[in-house]
Amino acid sequence: MRSKKAVKNIITSLLQQIVTVICGLIVPRAIIGTFGSSVNGLISSITQFLSYITLLEAGIGPVIKSALYKPIAKKDKTQIEKILKASQKFFRVISGIFIVYLIALCFIYPLIVSTEFEIGYTMSLILIIAISTFAEYFFGMVYKLYLQAEQKTYITSTIQIGTTILNAILVIILIKFGLSIQMVKLGSAFVFVLRPILQNIYVKKKYNINFKNVKEKYELKQKWDGLAQHIASVVHNNTDIAILTIFTNTAEVSVYSVYLYVVTGMKNLVQALISGVDASFGDMIAKEEQGELNRSFRIYEFFYITLITIIYIIALVMIIPFVMVYTKGVIDANYYRPIFGIIIVLAEFVWSIRQPYNELVKAAAHFKETRTGAWIEVFTNLIISIVLVFKLGMIGVAIGTLVAMTIRTIEFMYHTSKYILKRRLIENVKRVIILALETLIIVPICFYISSFIEVNSYINWIGLAAIVGIISLLGVGIVNSIIYRKDLKDLLNMIKRIFKRKEVA
Repeated sequence: MRSKKAVKNIITSLLQQIVTVICGLIVPRAIIGTFGSSVNGLISSITQFLSYITLLEAGIGPVIKSALYKPIAKKDKTQIEKILKASQKFFRVISGIFIVYLIALCFIYPLIVSTEFEIGYTMSLILIIAISTFAEYFFGMVYKLYLQAEQKTYITSTIQIGTTILNAILVIILIKFGLSIQMVKLGSAFVFVLRPILQNIYVKKKYNINFKNVKEKYELKQKWDGLAQHIASVVHNNTDIAILTIFTNTAEVSVYSVYLYVVTGMKNLVQALISGVDASFGDMIAKEEQGELNRSFRIYEFFYITLITIIYIIALVMIIPFVMVYTKGVIDANYYRPIFGIIIVLAEFVWSIRQPYNELVKAAAHFKETRTGAWIEVFTNLIISIVLVFKLGMIGVAIGTLVAMTIRTIEFMYHTSKYILKRRLIENVKRVIILALETLIIVPICFYISSFIEVNSYINWIGLAAIVGIISLLGVGIVNSIIYRKDLKDLLNMIKRIFKRKEVA
């Protein structure tokens, strides 16, 4: 049952991320083409500044899910309702604080960009973009976390697929009708408000959750320890744009955001590959199935590492050609930044390597044990990025991200090997060495081949991407199949068992 749910979660999450990548490229390009790079940079910057309010979430999401695994495994509805009610109260408080933060941002942020945009113009965009964030915390966050803990991420993925497509269609229509950027973003805000509302309705109807019956208070343990984990995540996702906004200009932010769209697309595909696995591992840990946990994680690790190696080899080779085609005809900013492109892809590659181990830490609720590494990551990223941004610009902030990601990844691999899986660290080191060698050999080959192919359209780009993809798939696939024969065999057997169950059903 766990394997079946995990497969369903991964498939729907992959579909969601494919839709997100496509729509996430269509919408910004339409905005750049109609309103200019500076407006696109302004929107990206505002979105990132608003996301800092998630620091108040105090990393409570993983804490809530880890608290839910045991009562869900025991089907203890009373305990589930206690946890969810306590969580709802916490998120309602965050919603109130968010309003205060929003008011402060409306007065302070417009002054930062006042030389490029009028204060009223910027303030209106802040208020409009903030609508969907407020709704997420006030209406739907608790129910989203519950569905994830129930190993039903495919429900939230389906809702997000629908709203993402609807938003892209609406944005294009509003732009075609010549409406202002404020009206375009207002349309998006109302579409995204549907997400938390639909999640709320589904959970209450499906599971008959009723907080009125809850009279005892529940104390969420480790919520302060989860803070460090969450801050590290927020810093990773938002530091670069915040620093570029303060020390450069919105045109540079727009350039950065375009590259970020590409790596975020890769990142989202990776997140789809880990979607719901923390719930599966959390269920095994709650039931103290150590042998099954080790076996399942090893199979998943093989599958995951193989795929992300292929994905990021393609990204390293294809990011610059894509950005050049994507921004063709845009002359208000220089989008050709090859060194930056390679560094930012490498940073996300390192981030992706650590994700299975990160999910395992969350599943085991080892927040306190790993909080020191999270703080080290935060300050490393901030210090290096701020020091280097003056001389190297966006390359400097990308270097800061890469160094911080590397340190944190090493810490996650060490902790999970020693304290959760209880296996030798050399197994992790071996996988990383093989991954690095595959990348160092295949990428130069692909760069050499690409030098003979002119890419000036999406069709040319797709053709070259297909060639690079085939080379990567064959190279990584053959090597990993030979080195990890047992893992491949176990993976194929697991897939066969899943499909047999479907046929019986």
